Amino acid sequence: MKNSPDAMTQQIRIILADDHPVVRQGLATILKSQKDIKIVAEAVDGEDACELCDQLSPDVLLLDLRMPKKDGLQVLTELMSRRGSKLRIIVMTVYETEADIRQVLKAGAKAFLVKAAHPQQIREAVRRVARGETFLPPEIGFKLAESMSHPELSNRETEILPYLARGKSNKEIGRALFIGEGTVKHHVKSILRKLGAIGRTEAIAIASRRGLVRAS
Repeated sequence: MKNSPDAMTQQIRIILADDHPVVRQGLATILKSQKDIKIVAEAVDGEDACELCDQLSPDVLLLDLRMPKKDGLQVLTELMSRRGSKLRIIVMTVYETEADIRQVLKAGAKAFLVKAAHPQQIREAVRRVARGETFLPPEIGFKLAESMSHPELSNRETEILPYLARGKSNKEIGRALFIGEGTVKHHVKSILRKLGAIGRTEAIAIASRRGLVRAS
């Protein structure tokens, strides 16, 4: 088959966004060997990623979830909210908590990969996402399915969780959030029920394991 100008335009144009040079270098090595993939830029933080996507309109953005200036979720939300955007985003992270997976998929990411992913898995994700498909490795899909089987906490309950983790009383939480102590008590009971926990200590252990609250 002869090489034609069209063959070149079919390359998947990709931007790598990660604040660690070693990670960017590793991803570049994995992808540059592929004739159908072209890295057009590398971003070192969230602001850089947004600016480069605006300037270069890549097909795919490979985005780290934890970055300075703007984290991956902020970048994802901002880029997905732009009208007419055809950008497809793959989120990569060392974390794979239920909360992270749910948030990025809800915000519009097409794939979720852990940084320990096999090179072939990364290349497959890029190609499938570029075609408009989604890509979740089996372990991520399993974690998402497990997550969907749990009742989701409300925004207020999610707000209360960090205070519980810091050992605050209902009265202290109420004062901090400008709500009544009785209201806090009601929300705490709901949190325990939804998490399937007997008491506050177990609730925080479960919430930390599921990534619903960051362990301090």
